[in-house]
Amino acid sequence: MLNTGFPVLSALIFFPLIAAVVLFFLRGDNTVKVFTLLVSLIECVLVLPIIFGFESTAQFQFVERQAWIESWNIFYYLGIDGISVLLILLTVLLLPICILCSWRYIEKRVKEFNFCLLLMTTACLGIFSALDFVLFYVFWEAMLIPMYLIIAVWGGPNRRYASLKFFLYTLAGSTLFLAAIVALFIKTGTFSIPELMQHQYTFQFQAWIFLALALAFAIKVPMYPFHTWLPAAHVEAPTAGSVLLASILLKMGTYGFLRFCLPITPAASDYFAPLMILLAILSIIVGSLLAFGQSDMKKLIAYSSVAHMGFVTLGIFVFAFRGIEGAIMHMVNHGVITGALFLLVGLIYERSHSRELSENMGVSKYLPAYTGFLLLFAFAAFGFPGTNGFFSKLLILLGIFQVNFWLGVLFIIGLILGLAYLLRLLLTVGWGSPSKVQGWQDMNLREWIYLVPLGLLVIYLGVGPGKALDFMRPSIDNLVQNFEQEKNLVIDEHKPSPAIVLKKAPNLEPKTIEFIDMKASD
Repeated sequence: MLNTGFPVLSALIFFPLIAAVVLFFLRGDNTVKVFTLLVSLIECVLVLPIIFGFESTAQFQFVERQAWIESWNIFYYLGIDGISVLLILLTVLLLPICILCSWRYIEKRVKEFNFCLLLMTTACLGIFSALDFVLFYVFWEAMLIPMYLIIAVWGGPNRRYASLKFFLYTLAGSTLFLAAIVALFIKTGTFSIPELMQHQYTFQFQAWIFLALALAFAIKVPMYPFHTWLPAAHVEAPTAGSVLLASILLKMGTYGFLRFCLPITPAASDYFAPLMILLAILSIIVGSLLAFGQSDMKKLIAYSSVAHMGFVTLGIFVFAFRGIEGAIMHMVNHGVITGALFLLVGLIYERSHSRELSENMGVSKYLPAYTGFLLLFAFAAFGFPGTNGFFSKLLILLGIFQVNFWLGVLFIIGLILGLAYLLRLLLTVGWGSPSKVQGWQDMNLREWIYLVPLGLLVIYLGVGPGKALDFMRPSIDNLVQNFEQEKNLVIDEHKPSPAIVLKKAPNLEPKTIEFIDMKASD
């Protein structure tokens, strides 16, 4: 690890928040836009120590730990590992892209909109970095406010309904999440996530904690049948809101499965795995069928996200190394691909003022650059060889076949259904009978700037994902090995004995950077 003596994570998390406060002292929409874009570029510089200093180890890195509310054993505790590092990088990358895609689209309350984008960035980075449950929950709830405002203030005609539905679903999940946190604290006396991974729990206690956490995360993913808030939120949200929803917010659910459910409740995760696998398969099948039946491009991509996150959840709950490796890769890849597809929908909407397939037919003759990007990202979404979608889905498939042949068959059926709705999108928009395309201008420089980096990532993570895999592998290997050991220790506890407890392997001690003293006990 690059040892700079600098609080990398704190700077990364709170710099956008400080900049958001400064926004209110600025005048003029153009000044606000330029300032926010500059902040996003500085944020990209602040993440460089993580890119170049992150080590391939299972330990938490760039750790910061200071007493916060010491009487309650609550600490300001940050750190990242191979499970969270790529999501941190993706969040930082998407900030300037969201600003650029909103440059002309957002015309009212520009200052407040950019404030929400910066606040969202702080909350998302905090979620992927927090190692104290209270701190994690603060960021988890903080994320809800700007996302609600982005939909409710800058959304479409039905924005009030969509934002309220999003708020209520998320709040219900947050309540269950809070109940689980309180129960864990009462049981252990600590909010430290690494410590909670090492504590002993009976199976019955694990089962209740798992159900509370899993339901909260299933709503966030969202898994079938908790998915109904997602299409409404996507359709009504502005383009930047849809990108953030698809690329970052949905990943918080699957990140929660990996960070909390498997390490803290391994026996319960194993016991409820068949249920989670069933819901994941239903998400894939139902999401794909609903996507195929949509005439609104945003709804089509929104339902495709339900299916893709079903692939991720399935990869997690087969508990195979390759499956989890592919699941984490697909979390990142889906963020890149689906975020780009929503950007393309926003781009065409600025020209046709419609998201209906029938109003955007036959663009290939008049918008060749747009069509090229649409082909690239649609092929990546299907999993065409040479794209990032292919590699991550291949890893998930390998993990599934290691566990169950028929699950692999169902996975392949889901891939075929995905091909169906993506081909329908491509053939209609790209090569359908032209509707009112004449006179439209192809992509401008600003649109090229925010789509090219995502296109390059699709190719890079498809043909050379070695660096990303090196980041993840030690953490995944540690997670899987500990899970298998602890699951086997309580394999007979499922039925009769509430007295048997887990003994966690103590190999998750975090690394620190020099300016922090980690010798203080919790």
